[in-house]
Amino acid sequence: MDINSLMSAQLGQLQQTVGISIMKMSQASQTAGAAVMLDDFTKAQATAQASHPSLGKHLDVSV
Repeated sequence: MDINSLMSAQLGQLQQTVGISIMKMSQASQTAGAAVMLDDFTKAQATAQASHPSLGKHLDVSV
C-alpha cells in the first residue's frame, strides 16, 4: 500500500469521528434548549390566568 491510500483512509476515519462528535454536541445543546423551554413554559402556565376564568361555567340567560 502506498502512503496516499493510508492517509486517505485515516482522513476518512477522522472526518467520521469529527462528524459524530459535532452531532453529539449539537444534540446535547438542543436537549438543553428544549429542557429550558419546557421549564419556562411550565412556569408561565403556572402564573398566567385566563382572561375569563369563569368562561363556560356560568350562563346568563334573559328572556
